Amino acid sequence: MTKSLKSLAMVTFGLLVATATGVAHAQYPRKPIRLVVTFPPGGAPDILARLISEKSQLGPSVVVDNKPGAGGNIGAEIVAKSAPDGYTLVMGTVGTHSINGALYSKMPYDMVKDFAPVTLIASTPNLLVVNPSLPVKNVQELIAYARANPGKLSFGSPGIGTSIHVSGELMKSMTGIEMTHVPYKGRQFAIPDLLGGQIQLMFDNMPSALPLAKEGKLRALGQTGAQRSPSAPDVPTVAEQGLPGFEATSWFALFAPVGTPREIVAKLNGELQRIFRLSEVVDKMKTLGLDPILGGPDELGKYQQAEIAKWAKVVKESGARAD
Repeated sequence: MTKSLKSLAMVTFGLLVATATGVAHAQYPRKPIRLVVTFPPGGAPDILARLISEKSQLGPSVVVDNKPGAGGNIGAEIVAKSAPDGYTLVMGTVGTHSINGALYSKMPYDMVKDFAPVTLIASTPNLLVVNPSLPVKNVQELIAYARANPGKLSFGSPGIGTSIHVSGELMKSMTGIEMTHVPYKGRQFAIPDLLGGQIQLMFDNMPSALPLAKEGKLRALGQTGAQRSPSAPDVPTVAEQGLPGFEATSWFALFAPVGTPREIVAKLNGELQRIFRLSEVVDKMKTLGLDPILGGPDELGKYQQAEIAKWAKVVKESGARAD
């Protein structure tokens, strides 16, 4: 074969590969998509994942797969090590993709290098709630009680490294009070103990805690955002109550394995933009205290980097460790 014929063959082969790849991406998805949630059912990540599953028009189906454990690391690792073909995704959280890297001495994945950002979906403040039997009605009374009763307060979380955990560590660091952290395997195990008085308080995600506070089963003392959430306008922020600068917001975002084709990432991003702008979805999120964010992959990547830096500082100052 002459040199010119070889060159022509190579060009033709390249065009055929590009065409086939383009067709494959255009036909995506051709089979069910697995959406891994790194925590048990019932919490904000699971709620958002099931909204995607219910409203998706991508193709065959989006199957929610709860893989809890190790502060979300187990589920995130599964996706980090999956094929970058768009069929295995993760509902990332502030814990799995910004906090855990500072909290765990050995991570099973790289929070940045092993993932392709798709879109930031929503954020929510945590709600500081206490068992109604605790004789405190605001943050300052809680701090005073903790100082008068050292070692008697325990706060729960659905796992080490969650924003719920580090919210408590942040309060301990800023006030010098003593509280014992009690990590559970999921929120559904922590809440019964909080209601029963085995633990006294929790910085729970607002979608989970707000309904219980409205029913009077728990007492809401403060929310951890920079401003009051429209979903709970009567509950002051922790910062308003004598702790300026206190802020611990949970966020949730979709990530794919690194190397996922840009066309697939763009298709996923477009579908999430559509879903989370539906009026019924917006209304449901507002009721739960979830604030839609949405944006492109680049925006998520920049936001994640800023969050990693922020939480590394908080973890270092608090002295918290997961191992």
